[in-house]
Amino acid sequence: MVHKVLFWSGFGLAVRFWQIGIEMRPFFNRGSLWGYPLFAGVGGTFGYWLMGVEERQLAILGARKQKLLEKRARRQERKAAEEL
Repeated sequence: MVHKVLFWSGFGLAVRFWQIGIEMRPFFNRGSLWGYPLFAGVGGTFGYWLMGVEERQLAILGARKQKLLEKRARRQERKAAEEL
């Protein structure tokens, strides 16, 4: 799961490089170095949030799958009882 946070941190850095490139400024100017950790942190925070969203969705889907399997098993039992 850490790979998602690292990916989005890298994406934040890429966005910063893109921004500096569009502005045609030097990439490693002393005055603009503060932006890299900021963009990486924002990207990492988004990745961490997205990881939580995925975990919640998987939990909901797992619970729904379990309910459907139980419902299917009950239907099979009813069908088997009716055939007797």
